[in-house]
Amino acid sequence: MKLITLYILLAFLANLVLPWWVITVAGLFLGLFYKEHAGKAFGMGFAAMFLLWGAQALYIHLANDGILAERIATMLNVGSPLLVVLITGLIGGLVGGLSVMTGSVIAATKDSAK
Repeated sequence: MKLITLYILLAFLANLVLPWWVITVAGLFLGLFYKEHAGKAFGMGFAAMFLLWGAQALYIHLANDGILAERIATMLNVGSPLLVVLITGLIGGLVGGLSVMTGSVIAATKDSAK
């Protein structure tokens, strides 16, 4: 739980001034530091970024009365604007999960090589 909270906070603050992909760097370092098993690390990273990106997409959706999400849903031919919010959360979750898992696997590889 501490990893999820720290990851959400770190990624949110970093995304205020840096590009979207900085969440991968943050996740990599958190994965190196916390050294969880690969599956658990992926789940924690996925949950953190799914919550963060999903909440941010939902906020944007509600703040502009759904205009942006509706146009993107039309452009992608997915139907519902809320499905766009869900897809955004899933993409963020996958990126976050893979980055934390990569960090934990690197840490495990370094530990086993000693």
